[in-house]
Amino acid sequence: MNRRSVAGRLAALAAATATLGGCAPDGGDDGAASPVSAPPGSTAQRTPGSGGTSARTPQGTLLVTDFGADTVTFVDPAGRGAAAGLGSVRVGTAPYGIALGEDGTAWVATAEGVAAVDTRTRVRTALVPHRTDTGPVTTGEYRGGGMGIALSPDGSRVYVGVNVPGGKGTLEVVDTERREVTRVVPVGRRPFDVDVSRDGRQVYATNHDSFDVSVVDTGDWTARRIEVAPYGTEGGLGSWLKPHYAAVRPSDGALLLPFEGERLAVVDPGTGRVRIEDMTANTHQHGVTAGADGTLYVVGTGPIDPSEDDGPSLTVRTPEGDERVVPLDGPHETVALSADGRTAYVSGGFTRDGYWNGLSAVDVATGRVTRLPVGERPLAVAVLGGQGTGAG
Repeated sequence: MNRRSVAGRLAALAAATATLGGCAPDGGDDGAASPVSAPPGSTAQRTPGSGGTSARTPQGTLLVTDFGADTVTFVDPAGRGAAAGLGSVRVGTAPYGIALGEDGTAWVATAEGVAAVDTRTRVRTALVPHRTDTGPVTTGEYRGGGMGIALSPDGSRVYVGVNVPGGKGTLEVVDTERREVTRVVPVGRRPFDVDVSRDGRQVYATNHDSFDVSVVDTGDWTARRIEVAPYGTEGGLGSWLKPHYAAVRPSDGALLLPFEGERLAVVDPGTGRVRIEDMTANTHQHGVTAGADGTLYVVGTGPIDPSEDDGPSLTVRTPEGDERVVPLDGPHETVALSADGRTAYVSGGFTRDGYWNGLSAVDVATGRVTRLPVGERPLAVAVLGGQGTGAG
């Protein structure tokens, strides 16, 4: 495992900023940031000539947010990708995270608000506007609006992290029955991910640009800040060594945040204590999810410094800390698991340049990788009947 000093690491990062993205400071973009018109707020929508309501969506279908478009694509995982004919649903501008409810509703964080999609009929049934003022609706990595998203255990609330360009973000609470924002709680900057405790009493916003996690109490709606910065905060907004996504460990509710294929931050959300464990992939890491048995799956997007770091990968980490690293072809962003835990689906969208329009399906037992062409900059993945979702 690479044991570079922090000072040396930061110097290498500064030299490599132009070659890899996903962690640059707020205010940049990937070249796509022009204002766009918002679609109607509550009408059911489906892309013309795609999908259909005559056939129910089968279990095991993948739902992928098309960050480069305004759709969620339904994907047949049996090697045919989008060509299976399940189609796409228009949800709103630049969709990011996705969360699935037991009633078959998919909740999607977009630049405009939270979309509700009936996954059985593949129709958007609502678009709940953000209450937070995020400025003009735009696209690209630094666009304002919804990012991480999660459901309460009873399905009565949706929690969405809302990015406010140039400022601190918020956590918006959506009533799933009334389909409206009922509460807004201030959190940190650019809340990439949102997770919920097993008992539903706490919500966790992982805030990329403020090096922290906001712990929100769902009883009194107060928020506590826990700094998560195993490399320190030197570099501020320009640093690449920030938190991205988190997973809640099934055994004890700890938050697990991977950094650089070198360090795993284990956060006790009750005490705020952060403990560091070693990792082995030596690559810039983004998405993470935990299986029902506690196995951790971590997405490596690729090297910050190609002269020292390794390429894209999926790390499979046992609850005991043993790791197996599966190489991937090209940058990836998030990961979700099939219902049986045998397949990990890794999105190729990536939040910056270098993405590709597809998924990598990884056979967990053998490490065999199958690439599925699908979507337009697919960012988050959810599996109908699966164990986990992608971005939030």
